[in-house]
Amino acid sequence: MNGLKIVLVEDDIELAELTTEYLQGFDHQVIHIDEGTHAVEQILKEQPDLVILDVMLPGKNGTDICRELRQDFDNPIIMLTARTDQIDQIIGLEIGADDYICKPVEPRLLVARVNAVTRRSQRSGDAAGNTSSHSRIEVQDLVIDDSARIVSRNGEAVELSTLEYDMIYLLASRAGEVLSREFIFREVRGLEYDGLSRFVDITISRLRQKIGDDPNHPVRIKTVRNRGYLLAP
Repeated sequence: MNGLKIVLVEDDIELAELTTEYLQGFDHQVIHIDEGTHAVEQILKEQPDLVILDVMLPGKNGTDICRELRQDFDNPIIMLTARTDQIDQIIGLEIGADDYICKPVEPRLLVARVNAVTRRSQRSGDAAGNTSSHSRIEVQDLVIDDSARIVSRNGEAVELSTLEYDMIYLLASRAGEVLSREFIFREVRGLEYDGLSRFVDITISRLRQKIGDDPNHPVRIKTVRNRGYLLAP
C-alpha cells in the first residue's frame, strides 16, 4: 500500500515516538499531536488519509474529537483505548470511528488495522464514484443503495457508520443465509477473527436499534445459536 498521511493524536510521548517510527518504516508520513484542545482544527487543516486517536487526552478527549471530526471529515479514524471493557468500543462505533484497538498497541496489529480500514475506505470511494456498478438491494422494508452507500427504511434514511453500513450490506447481499462471526469479521474488517473480539456482536446490536429491530426478540437480524447471524429475507 502506498504511503499514507497519518495524524496520530497521543499524549504518551514515548508511545507516540515508537508508533511514529514503526509507521514511518512503511513509508507513512506521521504528524503527531500530543493533546486534544486544538486537535480538530489541526486535523481538518492537514486533511490526512487516516487519524489514529487516543481516547484519553488532556484538553479534549478522543470521543469528543471524533464526534466533532465526523461533521467535516470522511477519512478513516482508528481509536485507541486503554479500557478492556466494551463501553469505549460501543461509543467509538456509535460516533463514527472505523475501528478501535485496545492498549498496549502491538505495532504489527496497528499496521494491519491501518491497511484494513484504508482498503475499506478506498473500496467505499470507488463504489460511490462508479455509478455503472449500481447495486440496490431490498429486504423487507429496507433499501440498500450501494452506489450511494445509503440505507433507508420505509423511505427514511438510516444513519450508519462505515462499519455498520458494510455489515448490513453484507447481510443483505446474503439475506436468508447464516453468516458466521468469523466470516462477518473477515469480510467487514479485512482481518482474521481472533476468537475474542466482540466487534460483530456490538455492531449487530447497534444495527438492530437503528433499523427498528427488537433486541430481545429480533425478527430482522436473527441470531442462529452456535452458527452466527442472518438477515431474514
